[in-house]
Amino acid sequence: MKKTKSNLGKYVGFSGDWSFKFYFGREENKPILIGFLNGLFEGEKVIQDLHYRPVEQDGDLENERKVIFDLYCTGIDGEHFIIEMQQLYQDFFKDRTVFYTSRLINKLIPKGYKGNTYELPEVYFIGILEFELGETEPGKYFYDVALCDKQSNRVFYEKLGYKLLVLPNFNKDETDIKTDMDMWLYLLKNMSKLDKIPDFLDKRVFGLIFDIGEVAKLTPEDKMAYEASLKHKRDAENTYATAQRLGHDRGLKEGLKEGIKKGLKEGLAQGEQKKAMETALKFKMMGLPLEQIAEGTGLTIDEIEKLK
Repeated sequence: MKKTKSNLGKYVGFSGDWSFKFYFGREENKPILIGFLNGLFEGEKVIQDLHYRPVEQDGDLENERKVIFDLYCTGIDGEHFIIEMQQLYQDFFKDRTVFYTSRLINKLIPKGYKGNTYELPEVYFIGILEFELGETEPGKYFYDVALCDKQSNRVFYEKLGYKLLVLPNFNKDETDIKTDMDMWLYLLKNMSKLDKIPDFLDKRVFGLIFDIGEVAKLTPEDKMAYEASLKHKRDAENTYATAQRLGHDRGLKEGLKEGIKKGLKEGLAQGEQKKAMETALKFKMMGLPLEQIAEGTGLTIDEIEKLK
């Protein structure tokens, strides 16, 4: 997987807002998005066509937060798909996925009499993540989430789903890549590093991507936009890495300060304890009552009895 002399590589990678929408968000490239979703659902659903929808979703009230999806489309069978590319770790990411689907579901409830039935369309959230979720399952690269019954593990509600692809955890060798989803995961993670279409990728499915993804074929405007998106991505990653480093350094300093403070406190306490024991032993050898020695030194009678 060698790069060409161009610092942009031979092919446009999938990472970054512009690149993501270049492949998945343009009407002329819609077959790519359809192929991706079919590979992701693996026969659970067969998507024949899609319609792009506005990505901005206002609330019903003026003070409600506006929601902006990366990509939003509907299938010809009435399914709704929210598709997000997330580059950097974000607190409460799972909360955000639930909020997005909840806001969309609320907007899709029919108004008036028809809404009394509460019948809803299918809604799916697809997340392509360039960070680990920090779960207790290290190495897990695909989350296929639905509302399930905890006892039987059976799906309770079939019209809501979350599919999350964790790219850093996908490390299959070329010989282990068999399914369409494996191929898509490999491509999403490695497209910018390739200089030709690998033999193990189905050219009928992925040929179009390699055809339109050549950097040399981009229009001047698209090339400028791609370069700008890569710069923005690198700047964001550097900012995030710097924040992590500063937080780590600050944590070390604070930890050292607290450690010194705690050590001094414990040292003083130990010194006072030793002094109290020496004093108590002297009083004990003088024959003073143990109760008086305990009262004067703060030691317990049991501690004084053990002094020799």
